[in-house]
Amino acid sequence: MTALPNYRPKQLSLGPLEAEILDIVWQLSCATVKDIHDRILSDPDRELAYTSVTTVLNRLTKKGWLVCDKEGRAFYYRPTVTKQQAQAIEAQEHLHRFLAVGSPEIVAAFADNLDRASVDQLQAIAMRIDDARKAREE
Repeated sequence: MTALPNYRPKQLSLGPLEAEILDIVWQLSCATVKDIHDRILSDPDRELAYTSVTTVLNRLTKKGWLVCDKEGRAFYYRPTVTKQQAQAIEAQEHLHRFLAVGSPEIVAAFADNLDRASVDQLQAIAMRIDDARKAREE
């Protein structure tokens, strides 16, 4: 299980190109603009300006998804959270939005339409929440 990180990016929403480039940085662990540009252009059906990659990397840095280190003349971009941590943050955000509905009737109506596998999954989650609550109380 991936725990929520102590750090959260300033802005969670990402556009499609931002998400694609962030995924490449996660794959490479650390990347330059050239690394990312070359990876995207390895698809013969793709075109993307080098400067566009630079712009997106700068945007991801401002949003808090990446940090940039300069070594000599090269800029190296590294992710601030792992892909698994980002997925945990996203799941938490979805849960908060779902719970913000605030109406138990709406949540119950939603639950009435779940298949057996989803119900089993929710029961397993409820048990883990209960275990975590008990552990905190001890």
